[in-house]
Amino acid sequence: MGLLERLVVTLRLRKGTQEPAAKLIAAGPPFEPADLGLARHAVYLGDDLAIFVFEGQDVEERVRGLINDPVRSASFASWMPLLAGRPALAHEVYRWEADG
Repeated sequence: MGLLERLVVTLRLRKGTQEPAAKLIAAGPPFEPADLGLARHAVYLGDDLAIFVFEGQDVEERVRGLINDPVRSASFASWMPLLAGRPALAHEVYRWEADG
């Protein structure tokens, strides 16, 4: 098994949209994480920010494929009215882990 990579996508939310964002998150992802080849997937929600964390092999390629697929990406349309800007990718540049 190769190295697990981590990709983070941040969404800046419009003021007052945390509740609808929480409902979208509670409904679960509009894709099956295992089918996408992910090892882990998490979402964090703040007052004006949603953070999506994807972990797996070749994770950036897999997530880009999901986003670029017109059929599967249509399910992300419900997020558009909540956004205060374009989604942004953040790549891991530092991580610390305790030894085994």
